[in-house]
Formats: sequence, C-alpha cells, structure tokens
Amino acid sequence: MQKNIKATNIEITPAISDYIDKRFSAFDKFTQGDESARCDIEVGKTTHHHKNGDIFKAEVNLHISGKNFYAMIEKDDLYAAIDLVKDEIVRALTTHKDKGLSLMRKGALKMKNALKGFDFKTKISKNKYYGFKSEGK
Repeated sequence: MQKNIKATNIEITPAISDYIDKRFSAFDKFTQGDESARCDIEVGKTTHHHKNGDIFKAEVNLHISGKNFYAMIEKDDLYAAIDLVKDEIVRALTTHKDKGLSLMRKGALKMKNALKGFDFKTKISKNKYYGFKSEGK
C-alpha cells in the first residue's frame, strides 16, 4: 500500500512519521497485498489564531479497489487526532466488509430456500427424439 503523508503548518518530524507508519500499518490486513491501494494522510494545525493552544487536524483519504474512505478529526493533541482518525477509518472498513458478507449470506439463504422445494432425486434418462426426459414421480 502506498502512503502519502502531507503536513500543513507544521513540520513532519521522524517521530510523527514513525507514529503514523505504526498506526496505519493496521490497514495492511484490509488491503490484502493490493498494490493499487493508496492512503493519503494529512496532519497539521488548523489555524494560528486560537487563544487556548493549538488545534491539530488529522485527515485520511483511503482508496482501496475502487472504494474511497474518508475521515477527518480535529483535536488539541496531534497524536490523539491520529489515533481517532485511524479508528474511524478502521470502523468504516469493517462496516463495509461486514455489509458485503451479510449481503452474500442473504443471497445464499434465498437460494437455499428456493431450492428446498426442488426434487433432486428424479432420474433423468435420454430420450432419442427429445433429448433428456425426467422419469420421476
């Protein structure tokens, strides 16, 4: 997975970069070796005019196999904002995965119920004029 880290109004230190890499390595289990997956991460200060300290923003835009997942969090601590935005994206990914799995199960259940009335025990023999013919009950 390709990761792009962008900083706005702050510098990316090696500590911040390592923290982001460690936290967002959890996405690797969702990408399953997909090299076309891309994660755009933006961290930074929102503005310079706050009276009571800095407000930090963490923003993630994740592109996996044609699907886009986006989350943005503003917090007074940069590391807390990174943790929360990662949790938000993981929640969206698991919801998406579970939704697809439940739709597949619903479809399989409908097929099972449709096939319950079908009799598979009838014998089929070849009729020389008309092709196959059922010799059932």
